[in-house]
Amino acid sequence: MPSHLPADFTWPNGTRLALSIVVNVEEGAEMNILDGDVGPEPVDELGAIPRKPIRVHGNETNYQYGINAGAPRVLGLLRERELPATATAAALALERAPALAGQLVADGHEVACHGHRWVHQFRMDEAEEHSFIRDAWRSIEATTGARPLGWLSRFLHTENTQRLLLEEGFTYHMDDYSDDLPFWKWVDCGPRGKQPLLILPYALDTNDMKMWNAPSLTPRQWAEYAIDSFDWLVKEAAALGPRMMSLGLHLRIIGRPGRIGALQRVLDHVGGRKDVWVATRRKIATAYADAALPR
Repeated sequence: MPSHLPADFTWPNGTRLALSIVVNVEEGAEMNILDGDVGPEPVDELGAIPRKPIRVHGNETNYQYGINAGAPRVLGLLRERELPATATAAALALERAPALAGQLVADGHEVACHGHRWVHQFRMDEAEEHSFIRDAWRSIEATTGARPLGWLSRFLHTENTQRLLLEEGFTYHMDDYSDDLPFWKWVDCGPRGKQPLLILPYALDTNDMKMWNAPSLTPRQWAEYAIDSFDWLVKEAAALGPRMMSLGLHLRIIGRPGRIGALQRVLDHVGGRKDVWVATRRKIATAYADAALPR
């Protein structure tokens, strides 16, 4: 759907690039036979998957590291620089880490939905998925005191997902990698007709997952890649019009002692610029929607 942005559109304060820092909070909501799953979560750092349905204590504690040690490092860097982020949280992760939920609120970050648990929803029928979405936002509202408006799946939608998100009051989703700007999409909502849903594209290439997924990057290479992406988009936005960049983080990945310095380098490079708007996705969505009505 055409966005019909005004020719003179900028982000707030005349900025041309909006930077969205996304902190994924999944730890404690991953697959585990204790939660009724048929098997455990694959081991992140190794990609190992046991062939029988057993608990993998090593991986459970690897995830817990993200809550115990990774979160203070990541949130500490953001707090020092007064940078807002969007925490895409699996609801159960925050239920099991109430202190982290409270810190996200205290630091002024947006909390968006990353499912009720960090599991794939593409296998769900419509009723299951509807409950999954509703349970997620209700849980996050209970743990943070604010109703989440944004959604991120674990990679895959069903044919019902976007309609169900609209029915449950979501205003944007980020399961899309197709552009460097938000855009509107008309969603068939049956008897209600077609309804607009705002898409805020995410990015995989500037995500810290690249440091343990093939092809892997060292922390220094990841930081260099993120900085190169940022610099290019700043230049392109100045010449061609506003752009948006996403920087995806995980507590158990970037929060490691050997990786957190890479995030520090990126934030030091970004910080203090007057031509860049660092904002939550909710604020980016609002700014875009106010300027570009769906047509």
